[in-house]
Amino acid sequence: MRSTPDSPMVTLSEIASMAQVKRPVVSTWRRRHVDFPAPVRLDSDLRFHGHEVVDWLVTRGLGNADATQLRAELALHSIATHSARFGARTVIEVVSSLLCLRHLDEMPLLPNGLRGGPTDPEETWRTLRQRGERMDPDDELLLRELRSTEGSALALAGLADDLVEAAYTDAGAFEWLLTSRARLSVPELAADALTPELRPLLAQLVDSQLAGEHRGPLTVADPHARGGDLLAALVRAIDDQTQIRVLAAEPEEWLARLTRRRLLIGGVDELNLDVQIGTELEERLAAPDVIVTRLPYQAGERRSKLTVLEEIEKIGDLLGPGCTAIVIGPADALVDALPGTDEARLRSDLLRSGILETVVNLPGGMSPYRPGYRSALWVLTREPTAPTRGYVLVSDIGSQPFDERVRTRLAEDIVLWRTEGFRRDGHDPRYGRIVPVAQLDITFGHALIPPGPPPSALLAQTVMERPALIAEAEGRLEQADLKARRHVDEHGHLRGKVVRRVAEQPSMATIGSLIALGRLEKIKGNRLDPQHIGSEGHHKVLGPEEVRGDSPFGARRIDRVVLAGMYERAGLTEPGDIVYTTTPHFGAEVDHDGFSVVAFPARVLRVNPYAVRPLTPRVLAALLNAARNTGRSPSAVRAAQRLEDFVIPDLDPAEVKRFDGLLAEIEQRQELLRTQDEALAEVRSLTIAGIADGTLTIDRP
Repeated sequence: MRSTPDSPMVTLSEIASMAQVKRPVVSTWRRRHVDFPAPVRLDSDLRFHGHEVVDWLVTRGLGNADATQLRAELALHSIATHSARFGARTVIEVVSSLLCLRHLDEMPLLPNGLRGGPTDPEETWRTLRQRGERMDPDDELLLRELRSTEGSALALAGLADDLVEAAYTDAGAFEWLLTSRARLSVPELAADALTPELRPLLAQLVDSQLAGEHRGPLTVADPHARGGDLLAALVRAIDDQTQIRVLAAEPEEWLARLTRRRLLIGGVDELNLDVQIGTELEERLAAPDVIVTRLPYQAGERRSKLTVLEEIEKIGDLLGPGCTAIVIGPADALVDALPGTDEARLRSDLLRSGILETVVNLPGGMSPYRPGYRSALWVLTREPTAPTRGYVLVSDIGSQPFDERVRTRLAEDIVLWRTEGFRRDGHDPRYGRIVPVAQLDITFGHALIPPGPPPSALLAQTVMERPALIAEAEGRLEQADLKARRHVDEHGHLRGKVVRRVAEQPSMATIGSLIALGRLEKIKGNRLDPQHIGSEGHHKVLGPEEVRGDSPFGARRIDRVVLAGMYERAGLTEPGDIVYTTTPHFGAEVDHDGFSVVAFPARVLRVNPYAVRPLTPRVLAALLNAARNTGRSPSAVRAAQRLEDFVIPDLDPAEVKRFDGLLAEIEQRQELLRTQDEALAEVRSLTIAGIADGTLTIDRP
């Protein structure tokens, strides 16, 4: 890693980012480890030699990043520090060109590194330019970028070598460089980035085309390439890059050259690569078999839906028989209702032409730089297979989390639809409906959304069982109502006999004094590894989540074998123990059953029933929750006072007994009402879900 004489300086926050830990963790390392690298004070901030920090982290094995990630992060950080001097875009252009040069002549940029220090940086840079002239005589890839700067940029060559050594490959180093686009503040690249979850979907669809009846190299095209994100993702997804040819067009010359370098390093043969500068894609290399593109972004107030549809029409004109286009564009033009007549007519023409095969309404956030920009996906095919003609697969995953499960199922829906077409005994889509084009054309200008839930949802077990589940919930409601009525018949209506106190006020006592007198006992919680806590186990785990009501009692559990083996000193609660927490605010709950494990920062307060003037757990928990000055502001570091300083009334034992009886009666009636409320909520949610998706109706009386 020490290929430059001047090690980059990093702050504590940057060390935390490289090591993938929180900022306070780094301060803890400095305090606990005497061999932590010594700081260098610059500009009144503590800074550290980056190489020393990385070497220390690798040696110690600390942090959540491995050695490869640490070294790559340091190289990227060092590259980013040069953006203030050369400009962020220039840094991207020069470093990517240096990586391309290294890939072409298969030699390190600085064979001897800079360990001995170059005698003349200008001479060394001239040597790099001469290598560039030899490898790129026509200046199609990198020559002008190397000529645009001088020996002052020589440090970038050493950093490019470092990045390749960390990534192991030139292609990996290039992709890591582009991951720093936001860090380098290159808006032309950052704004066009798509969410990482979307690119694998496109790769799966293209890979299915390659695995089908296609023979020979597959020609993939992108008429709006920008930085080449989509094409690079497809190239990486294909095992044999010799089986792919790439056509691309991009009007901005520097982005076109960047894309050309990226695809060449990614494995596309130079003879199979044609990245053109312009807005029109010319089929000079070969006719495209698959077009994968994202339509250029336009702000909503300037966006023309008609222009978007005209662009898709142009893409369709590039397709030959049996060829496919996968287009990502604005949802307001591709799937939403179109109020304008011209736009509606053009979309209707595309439908009737038979070129539109699949429509997918995507979830929001597909463009992280523009979270409010909604996208949709169209699959176009010239002369599709016979079973798909006259139909369109219309899917809507706008309300789904776009995770691997949803992505895989959606890809299966599209691939099976494109190969099998409409068959009444075929695969039912999970996220859409197969709709006749004639039906869509009748609803001129209306939104392209599924006309109901997919058949798989209608036939799902949860849907089929809804009437039975509703009947069961209604039965539980009836039983709970009868049980509540029997309780009222037996005990009467609630009459707590609560009256105004006319006798002398009870004396007040602090929790600390009650502990000192032996009436209460304070017990610490246990520090548990989250990996040992799950939904199954012999003992309940009670922590702040349970006390606050965020998690029900018993939802988190731990196995007794793990508890005995890993936590020898961990104790279990006794029936009636009070579990309390002060973070983020005070709360106390009674563990009536006991035999639970209390997780720090929660603690236990135990009542001594044999003490003089004993309290009951139920009464003590109620008084603690009602104590004054127990909260904290959101910005406070600690609570306003310790538990020992809480003040509660020291009630007479007879009054404690009456108060405990009233609280127990209230809790019992609350539990009866809670059972009815849960049954009603289940009836309500199941009925609404069934009415909303059209699977249930209300029978006539």
